[in-house]
Amino acid sequence: MKKEVLSIALPKGRILQEAIGLFSKIGVEIGHILEDPRRLVFELPDKGMRFMLIRTQDVPVYVEYGAADMGIAGKDVLCEQGRDLYEPLDLGIGRCRMVVAEPKELKERDNPAGWTHLKIATKYPNITTRYFLERGIEVEIIKLYGSIELAPLFGLSERIVDLVQTGETLRKNGLVEVETIMDVTAKLICNRASLKRKPSQVKDLIERLRGVVEG
Repeated sequence: MKKEVLSIALPKGRILQEAIGLFSKIGVEIGHILEDPRRLVFELPDKGMRFMLIRTQDVPVYVEYGAADMGIAGKDVLCEQGRDLYEPLDLGIGRCRMVVAEPKELKERDNPAGWTHLKIATKYPNITTRYFLERGIEVEIIKLYGSIELAPLFGLSERIVDLVQTGETLRKNGLVEVETIMDVTAKLICNRASLKRKPSQVKDLIERLRGVVEG
């Protein structure tokens, strides 16, 4: 009986290179997927696997609806979308943090303890709203899709919520971190039906990756 193919959704962007490294450590070589940026599906028949390159925000969608059996997605995307997924393993890659930042001159006279109402630009309206409402702070959200750092500089918002790694982009745009909302890493995610339909394949991949991550 022919073994079913396990479909795995990988995110384009900052996590991809590290994800390729993880799979290499378990003997699944997929570095060639970087050679042709226009190609989106890569078959590995000898491994019984299919890899799909997908926009970061779409990975949880493909996995939840079963178009992919498994995938890799950042904690930021998962918390923002709140989809019904099995998250068996924190892969420890794509490390960054989600922060509240504001212009340096505002920071010099600001007191977060006195915040009551904020106007914030962000790509993460759900996370941001929850974070501040849990502290009893009203928040007006301006959703942007990129170049978040520009918002305070041109009066669109007072502050931003965004991901940072080194903080260099903030500094170059005159912004400083005020609070950290969460530390972010990438997680292995799984479609719940696939866990039942392909249990041996799914569990095998989880344990092989776990051995690398925890080892």
